[in-house]
Amino acid sequence: MAHRYYVYILTDDRHTVPYTGVTNDLLRRVGERRAKTFPGFTRRYNVQKLVHFFEEFAGVNDAIAREKQIKAGSRRRKIALINGMNPEWRDLSPALI
Repeated sequence: MAHRYYVYILTDDRHTVPYTGVTNDLLRRVGERRAKTFPGFTRRYNVQKLVHFFEEFAGVNDAIAREKQIKAGSRRRKIALINGMNPEWRDLSPALI
């Protein structure tokens, strides 16, 4: 079975910290971030609200390249990306279940 890879953006409750990541299991990854399973940026800044997830790739290298492209962009570009898909910045994780 071929994996699908997802580029996603999480944020905190105040929408001040956009965090971009890549995974092959979006539901698991969001759960890990909410449970604060691993130390690091997302735990420190309480980043657990999924606000952008529609970018799907068949190859991990393409997904990683897109993740790097988003991370290299300005905060303004990240906010525009989120606003284009989710202008209310709703938590999109319930749609995964």
